[in-house]
Amino acid sequence: MDTKLFYSFIFFVFVLSSCQDKKQDKTPTFFVIQGVAQGSTYSIKYIATEEWVIKKQIDSLLTAFDMSLSTYRADSKISKINAGDTTVVVDNLFVTTFEASNQIYEETDGLFDPTIGVLINAYGFGPSKRHQNLSQNEIDSLLQYVGFNKVKLKSDLAISKQYPQTYFDFNAIAQGYSVDVVADFLKSKGIEDAIIEIGGELVAIGSNSIDQKKWVVGIDDPLQKPDERRLIATIGIENLGMATSGNYRKVITDSITGEKFVHIINPKTGKREKNTILSATVLASKCIMADGYATAFMLMSLEDIKAFTTKHPDLYILILYVDNNNKLQQFTTANFSKLIK
Repeated sequence: MDTKLFYSFIFFVFVLSSCQDKKQDKTPTFFVIQGVAQGSTYSIKYIATEEWVIKKQIDSLLTAFDMSLSTYRADSKISKINAGDTTVVVDNLFVTTFEASNQIYEETDGLFDPTIGVLINAYGFGPSKRHQNLSQNEIDSLLQYVGFNKVKLKSDLAISKQYPQTYFDFNAIAQGYSVDVVADFLKSKGIEDAIIEIGGELVAIGSNSIDQKKWVVGIDDPLQKPDERRLIATIGIENLGMATSGNYRKVITDSITGEKFVHIINPKTGKREKNTILSATVLASKCIMADGYATAFMLMSLEDIKAFTTKHPDLYILILYVDNNNKLQQFTTANFSKLIK
């Protein structure tokens, strides 16, 4: 054997062995990334032997997400479509959100409808934030533009609208999807254990392998006071997305009857309707679906929600509602109950 080749081989084996020993010596630890996004905050905790993902990457990812789906950015694809630009070619982020929305729209008989944007804006809950009451005539005039069956995603990835005034608002599902997007990015970097939270929606990847337990998550009590932090339940989860819908800290109490309820816009009637469902927490394999279903449940009766769960045994559901005696009650599916710690 050539002497130079022999010593090169020995050096290679030594370096390879040293790298393997160094890699084995590294102890997994928690890495935390926090920031601001989508008008709220985000927090990521992942377990790795070294820093595989940094804040700059996450911020870039979420900025790209907003450029597709944020109605609060005038230069986003969704804002341009809402403004009447028919030349916009949507990206995969928009396509996934559109298709998931259409599925939930059909499954809920139109109770989940992202074309409710014209009503959200008219009531003052959109980017303008000019709150106002609407007459029945005003509601009726706007309802003609609402309906996910009035919009189409064409084969060339352009959007067609039956009415130019139809306004997309994916805020009831997009935040959940943004958590999925970040989770998929972490997985692509080889991260197997992590928990990602954006504006209250979250995804748990794997488990808390350092402490050898599932990721532990708390669920807020919707009747807590603004200066309180009171949990209604604590659950342990892994490989699930979770979303909670509800007017937290905005529960209305009737000054005469003491009745507690929330207001939510019904896309079928166009009205802000009372509901004694105070919050809906849903866990699913994807947070985008959990987010959409949780929103729809806020418009359903408890009986309709129970009927819906029989068709979707894959969903983990907690419903907090007020009974006839004005007392806070819980409805949980059997699989959700098993998560409670």
